[in-house]
Amino acid sequence: MNMLIYLIPIALLMGGIGPGIPLVAKSGQYDDLQGAARRILAEDETDQREP
Repeated sequence: MNMLIYLIPIALLMGGIGPGIPLVAKSGQYDDLQGAARRILAEDETDQREP
């Protein structure tokens, strides 16, 4: 029963921090959507094989 004194605040703290992590972490993954689409279609010198 004494362990609940420690476990309940820890659970509340983790429950409050967990959903906030994606809001704080800004990776910039979706900043340039059109650039990625154009890079797929662009030909590169390394893509061409010599006969």
